[in-house]
Amino acid sequence: MSAASMPGSATSYPQDLALFIGGQWLRGGGRAERDIIDPASGEVIGQLPLATAADLDAALATSARAFESWRMISAWQRAAILRRAAQLITERKSALAAVLTMDNGKPLADALGEIDRVVETVQWCSEEATRTYGRTLAPRAPGLLQSTSKRPIGPVAAFAPWNFPAVLTVRKIAAALAAGCTVIVKPAEETPAVCVGLVRAFHDAGVPPGVLNLVFGVPSEVSQHLIASPVIRKVSFTGSVPVGRLLYTLASKGLKAITMELGGHSPVIVCADVDVQKVAADCAVFKYRNAGQVCLSPNRFFVHEAIHDAFVERFIEVAKNLKIGPGADAGVQMGPLNNARRLEAAERFVADARDGGAKVALGGKRIGARGFFFEPTVLTQLGDRASIMSEEPFCPVAPIVPFAALDEAIAKANAVDFGLAAYAFTNASDKAAALSERLEAGWIGINSFTPALADAPLGGMKDSGVGYEGGPEGLDAYQQIRFLSHDRAYPSGR
Repeated sequence: MSAASMPGSATSYPQDLALFIGGQWLRGGGRAERDIIDPASGEVIGQLPLATAADLDAALATSARAFESWRMISAWQRAAILRRAAQLITERKSALAAVLTMDNGKPLADALGEIDRVVETVQWCSEEATRTYGRTLAPRAPGLLQSTSKRPIGPVAAFAPWNFPAVLTVRKIAAALAAGCTVIVKPAEETPAVCVGLVRAFHDAGVPPGVLNLVFGVPSEVSQHLIASPVIRKVSFTGSVPVGRLLYTLASKGLKAITMELGGHSPVIVCADVDVQKVAADCAVFKYRNAGQVCLSPNRFFVHEAIHDAFVERFIEVAKNLKIGPGADAGVQMGPLNNARRLEAAERFVADARDGGAKVALGGKRIGARGFFFEPTVLTQLGDRASIMSEEPFCPVAPIVPFAALDEAIAKANAVDFGLAAYAFTNASDKAAALSERLEAGWIGINSFTPALADAPLGGMKDSGVGYEGGPEGLDAYQQIRFLSHDRAYPSGR
C-alpha cells in the first residue's frame, strides 16, 4: 500500500485496500472484489479484494509457523511492541477516525472516541501481558513443587463486526498478541479501511510476519475454511446470534475453545424516584448513539406509570433536536445506518408495531432517498407481541412502555432470550440492590450508561454469548492453564 492512499488520508477513501498475509500486502492477482458502499450516500467508494482458498491456506500456514517463535518471545517484548502500536495509532488518530466515519457512517466525534478506546485497549493489553501470573500450591511433601502457569492457546481465528469495527477488531488482536497467540482476523467487509490501517500500525510497530494476518472474503466461506483447520485452536466472534450459533457448531466439531459476544436487547427500567427530565435526556442520547447500532444499546424502556408521560415528552424533545447527517459534517450527532439491511429492519419494526396498534410518537420513516438515514423514532402504546419487544432492533427505534410494579418491570425485562446488558435508574438503595441482583444480564448499569471498558469483562447470559472479552478474563480466554507437579526429592538412581 502506498503512503498516499493508505488509511490515513482524511480527504479520500483508500483505493488500495488489501489482505495482509505473512507480512505482505496482497491485492489484485485475479482475486474477486467487493464494492464498498458509503452509508451516507449509498454510492460505491472503493473495492475490497476477497481472499481465495489459497490465501486462507497461506494465512493458516504462516500463522502456525509464527506461533512457534511468537509464543517463546518474552511477555515484556510483546508488551513493548503493543505499546509501540498504541503510540502509532495515537499519532494516526485523525486519519483513522476519518476512514472509520467513511466506512461506518458514524459521526466523526464518535469515530475519534472509538480510536481513543482502541488505544486504551492496546495499552491495557500491553500491561496485562506481563501480569499473566500462575500460582504455587502448598507442598504436600518435602521437595515437592506444585504450581500453575499460563501458556498461549495457539493460533486464533477472530471475526469482528461493522458497528464498532476499530475497537472490536483490536480487542481481539491485542488480547491474542498479549497472550502469545498468533491471530488471523477477519473484520466485516462493510468497514475494511480502518481495520487495514490498524493492522498496518501493528506491523509498523514490529509485530513479526505471520503473527497477525488480515483477510476479507465471503463470510461463510472464510469462517468454514479457517475453523475447520486443525491449525486454529481458538475462535473469537462478535456478531449476531444466528451466525454465532453456526460458528459454535463449526468450532464444536474440533472441540475448539470459543469466545462469543452475540446479540443484545437491553432493557432500561426507570423508577418513579428519579429526576425524569435528566434520565429521559440521558436515555435518548445513548439510545441514538451510532444510530442505535450498538450491542449494549438501550432497546426497551420500561418507565413507571407515574412519570411515563413526562419521560416520553422529554425523550421526544431530545430526539427531535439531534443533528442528523453525514458523519463527516460538523456537529452531526447521528449518522446513517450502516447498510440497506438495517434500513429495511427499521421500517419493518415500525410497520409491525403500527399494525399491532402502537402509536408512532416520533419519526418512523426513512430520511430522503440518498444513503441509509432513518428518523429517530419513538413508539408508545405497544403490545407485548410487537416484534421489537423480543427482537434486537439495531436501529434508532425506541419503544417506551409503562409499568406499575417493579416486579412487573423486571419480569418483562428478563422475558427475552438475550442477556447482554441491562440498565436501571433509581435513587432507592433497596430497588438498586434488587435490580442489580435480579436483572439477567452480564453488564448492568445502575444510574449509568457505560460503554465497554478495556479492563472490565464483557460477556452475555442466555443467547447473548459464551465467555468474556476485556479485563483479565478476556486475556485468560487466549491461554491455557497448566499444572506442574515436580518432585525435586525423587531418587536419582545413582
